[in-house]
Amino acid sequence: MSGCSHLGQIRPVSPRTPEGCEECLKTGSYWVHLRLCLECGHVGCCDQSLGKHATKHFHRTSHPIMRSFEPGEDWGWCYVDEVILDDVDQWIPRHRARASL
Repeated sequence: MSGCSHLGQIRPVSPRTPEGCEECLKTGSYWVHLRLCLECGHVGCCDQSLGKHATKHFHRTSHPIMRSFEPGEDWGWCYVDEVILDDVDQWIPRHRARASL
């Protein structure tokens, strides 16, 4: 069990700014690591970055779950329950094709 009560809010999202942190790109700032909101696709920087935009996005939107947006990493974090989600991609709903009539 994950210990997270917000798994139902995870959506199959596309990163809004796949090239980096949305806010840092606008201001010309830099980031250390990137995080992807699993409810809306916002890309923000981690808490080790000056802007801490992923956490600020959570406080602004209440979107509870993010995942690492770093190559080779598949963990997530629930801000509300404060738990790490190993292999978070297993919780992303998959679209299934309907059987033809």
